Amino acid sequence: MFESRCGVCCDSCERKESVNCSGCLNMEKPFWGGECSVKTCCEGKKLNHCGECPEFPCEMLATMGVAEGFDPTPKLEKCREWAAE
Repeated sequence: MFESRCGVCCDSCERKESVNCSGCLNMEKPFWGGECSVKTCCEGKKLNHCGECPEFPCEMLATMGVAEGFDPTPKLEKCREWAAE
């Protein structure tokens, strides 16, 4: 069962409560108050998550968070797993 648009496992996120996040599936806007391009893209294409997209993995998802030091590999793998379910 998918937990986010981008492959983040929201249910097991240690920061979820401290940043008052209920997950992008349940929130109109991300907890940081800006816009998440991945969320906007998925919802615009009426997809549950990126793994359902024919363009997966796109550059936007593959580079999301890299500048902040995050490895995109786990998210990409999770989207693949959700798509196979």
